[in-house]
Amino acid sequence: MFKDLFSLSGRVALVTGGSRGIGKMIAAGFLAQGAARVYITARKAGPCEATAKELTAAYGGECIALPIDIATVEGCQKLAAEIIKLEPKLDILVNNAGAAWGAEFDEFPESGWDKVMDLNVKSPFFLTQALSKPLRAAASAERPAKVINIASIDGLFVNPLETYSYQASKAALIHLTRRMAAKLIKDHVIVTGIAPGAFASDMNRAARDHADELGKRVPSGRIGTTEDMAGTAIFLASRAGDYVVGTTLAVDGGVVYAKAGAEIAG
Repeated sequence: MFKDLFSLSGRVALVTGGSRGIGKMIAAGFLAQGAARVYITARKAGPCEATAKELTAAYGGECIALPIDIATVEGCQKLAAEIIKLEPKLDILVNNAGAAWGAEFDEFPESGWDKVMDLNVKSPFFLTQALSKPLRAAASAERPAKVINIASIDGLFVNPLETYSYQASKAALIHLTRRMAAKLIKDHVIVTGIAPGAFASDMNRAARDHADELGKRVPSGRIGTTEDMAGTAIFLASRAGDYVVGTTLAVDGGVVYAKAGAEIAG
């Protein structure tokens, strides 16, 4: 009964923003758990192809680079068309590609608003829509297809940084996850989300460059690791997560809930 609970044997996945950071962690985890093929996409072809080669060499499955910019609906449709040419069925879609922008309230530009909202909210919706056919083709009551949206704890609490569009976009994505889940569960496509805290990445340079210092401010006493992120994604993507629908899991070492509770109690 429990032997293959976390196995992804034979499954096909797509991870956007998969060349580095959280996307790379998730792609590696999927391959380690037996995924047959994991497609990764990113804007820059060089890093995307280098990561694909690295992960293919490290694990049993195959990691395939599809360097496409999905910041527009046209880009989402282009990526979906490439996947559909290659795969009649898609078991797992991870909407991870994202952007951030910081500026003071009185000077925050429309360009910074639109860039972030487009990539963080619009693209996950339209890419999932464009890939609905292979997702539905892969899905069954016994083995649902999975869509995992990568949000942020900034969508769950107010970060003091002036990243207005980023925080709004991640809150929107968490609610969009619930709405998409309510629709697609009827087709045995399960939509969930992950809200990461501090993980080392080019977007979170504080975690990347000052892990020890930042870790002291996390209730768990450290920043997140590859295993922490990959483990959560594997849980949601595998049989183990088949009854988790519409939920966004905070994976943050206790920043949102444990820390808030401690501050209230104090």
